[in-house]
Amino acid sequence: MAEMETDRPDVTESAHTVDAGHFQFESDLFRSVQKRVGEESTTKFFANNFYLKAGISGTTELQLGAEPIVWQVKSEPGEELERSHGFGNFSLRLKQNFLGNKRGNFALAAMPYMRFPTSGYEDSRYEYGLIVPMQLKLAGDWKLGFQLEADHLEDEEDSGMHTEFLQSVSLSHQLIKKVDGIAESYYTYDFKSHHWSNYINAAVQVEVSEGIKLDGGLNYGIQADAGRSCFIGTSIRF
Repeated sequence: MAEMETDRPDVTESAHTVDAGHFQFESDLFRSVQKRVGEESTTKFFANNFYLKAGISGTTELQLGAEPIVWQVKSEPGEELERSHGFGNFSLRLKQNFLGNKRGNFALAAMPYMRFPTSGYEDSRYEYGLIVPMQLKLAGDWKLGFQLEADHLEDEEDSGMHTEFLQSVSLSHQLIKKVDGIAESYYTYDFKSHHWSNYINAAVQVEVSEGIKLDGGLNYGIQADAGRSCFIGTSIRF
């Protein structure tokens, strides 16, 4: 089997696919997300927010994603706290590698996705997009990741939709044996509101045993409305 590659814990997805006939389970065991839009502040808590990945061929994988448990708290000056919880949205993604899946120093893939409005705690709409991840292996076991992404997403403040662009760069390296450190920066641009959001992220990933990894990290939005989150998660290959 090829070296185990994961889409988590950074925003930059892996350009590699799961081996054909095998599965990989990747999950946020716990994640908290805080975001402010205008005077309204929203905090979400996710438990076991996961993707189940299946290797279809040597260069193709199918991913099924779900948010089984979501709690949400909204607050606004002069208003009572608004609490809700329930099942989140369901996602379907297909990753196709075009270059460097099992060998070479450069890998390239494309991953179209669709998110279905199955949320039981708030109104939601169909969202979709295209993710293009790339990875370059450097000297000294350094790995440099890039990602371009275009999304059609639901608006935060009303029931409309908007197009958003994301670009990321990540750098990873082994800190000590079986422990990798990851530093990342990315931005998003909302074409409807002409708004930029910038993020700086950091994470560590630990190889517990062959086919099992644990991770934890922080995504820090520089602007007040960019959102900030912390998480712990796991990846299991079988």
